[in-house]
Amino acid sequence: MPHTVMVVDDDSDILDMTRIVLEGGGYRVLRARSGAEALRTLEQSRADLILLDINMPEMDGWQVLRVLKLDERTTAIPVAMFSIKMEVRDRLHGLQEGAFDYITKPFSTEDLLQRVRRIFETLERRVPA
Repeated sequence: MPHTVMVVDDDSDILDMTRIVLEGGGYRVLRARSGAEALRTLEQSRADLILLDINMPEMDGWQVLRVLKLDERTTAIPVAMFSIKMEVRDRLHGLQEGAFDYITKPFSTEDLLQRVRRIFETLERRVPA
């Protein structure tokens, strides 16, 4: 059964591109255009990884990440943050908040797919046999 990746971004072009890339890589994709929509979707569906944009209206990615990490149903789901910010302090902030990875936009389709694969490979190595 393929892994399910949720992509949360208010930019429909990013949502479309990531869906095409990830489905081409064999993943099932859930999409949400806002943090609130992502949280509602996760009440009904399960994701194995969340790709979460930081800069969104209403509820930004940091707020969504905090909610995810406080909820026992979602706390174990790895989250990779999307951002146009490339400064080291932004990356460190993401990791301190509980993000698994930090992906700078714009990104290449190959880089996105490799990072997602690497996250799942890392997680599979952590699971005790």
